[in-house]
Amino acid sequence: MTEQTARPRVVIATDLSEELCREIERQEPRVELVRDHALPRPMRWPADWGGDPAHVRSDDEQAAFDALVDSADILFSIPDTDAGALARTVRANPRLRWVQVMAAGGGAQVKAAGLTREELDRVTFTTSAGVHGSTLAEFAVFGVLAGAKELPRLQQAQREHAWDDRWTMRHLDEMTVLVIGLGGIGKAVATRFAAFGATVWGTSRSGHPVEGVDRLIALDELTEAVAHVDAVVVTLPGTEQTEHLVGEELLRAVKPGVIVTNVGRGTVIDEKALLAALDDGRVAFAALDVFEVEPLPDASALWDHPRVLVSPHTAALSTQEDARIVRLFLDNLRRFLDGEPLRNVVDTVEFY
Repeated sequence: MTEQTARPRVVIATDLSEELCREIERQEPRVELVRDHALPRPMRWPADWGGDPAHVRSDDEQAAFDALVDSADILFSIPDTDAGALARTVRANPRLRWVQVMAAGGGAQVKAAGLTREELDRVTFTTSAGVHGSTLAEFAVFGVLAGAKELPRLQQAQREHAWDDRWTMRHLDEMTVLVIGLGGIGKAVATRFAAFGATVWGTSRSGHPVEGVDRLIALDELTEAVAHVDAVVVTLPGTEQTEHLVGEELLRAVKPGVIVTNVGRGTVIDEKALLAALDDGRVAFAALDVFEVEPLPDASALWDHPRVLVSPHTAALSTQEDARIVRLFLDNLRRFLDGEPLRNVVDTVEFY
C-alpha cells in the first residue's frame, strides 16, 4: 500500500484558521492535512472564502499556491473560489478525487469551470448545503414579518414624525406560507414558520413528508397553489430548470398582497416580472437577499422601490460558518475514508 493510499493528502485552499485546521487533524488522523497560511487570500470577514480580491500574490507566491493545491487528493475549497482556478487544478492533478465547495449552491461554480465529463466523473464535488439553513431561515422569517407588519410604512411614518391612525397588521399564525424548495434550507424555513403557528406548504421532488409542512405541492400545481398563500419563500438553487420559475405566469396567479422572500438563488425570480407585480399590488412586499446579477446594478429599480428590502447576499453569513462547514467536512471525510456515500454531492448533470 502506498503512502498516498494510506494517508490521503488534504490541502486547505482557503484562509481557514489554524485552530480549525488542528481540529481536522485531531478528529481525523488518517489524513495528512497541508496548509500554508501565507498563500491563500486573507478573509475580509467570517466565511469570506474567496478572500480579498485586492490581495495580489507575487509570481513566486502564485507558483507556490498552485503547487500546493495541485498536490491534493482532497481539496478543501475551490482555490480563490475561482472557476478557472478549479479547472486548472483538476487538469493539473490526476490524483485529485474530491473537492469540498464552500457555497451551499456550489453546483453553479462547478458548472462554470467547464470540466469535461471524464473530469466530472473522476472528481467528486460536495457543497456546504444545510450549513446555512438556520441563518437563511431567520432571514426568511424576518422578510415575511417585515411585509406582514408593513415595515416600510412604519419607517416612513417615523422619518416624518407622523403618528398615523392605527391599522391592522397581518399575523403569522393566520398566514399560509409556501416554501418553494424543501432541501436543507427549505426544511429549516418550514420548521420556523410552523413554530410561529403558520400553515406551511412546500414543494418537494421526493414527495416525502417534511416536518412542519402541512401540505406538499407538486411543481405542476404551483400556479394553482400560489392563489391561496399569503407568502412565498424561495430557497431553490440556480439551475436551468429553476431559472425564472417565479416569473410572469406564476406572479399573475398569486393571491393579491402576497409577500415574497428569496434566500435561494436570484435567477429563480424574474425581476422584471416581480417589479410589475409590486407596482400593481399583486406583491405587497419583497425581501431579497439574492439577485439575478450581483452586485445588484445601480440602475436596478429594486434599489429604490418603496416595498422592496435589498440585502446584499449577506443573510447566510455567520461567525460560526467556518466551524459548521468544518464539522460537515469532517463527517464527509470519515465517510470518504470508510467507503461510505458522501453528503451533498453535486449532481454534475443539473449542477445542484
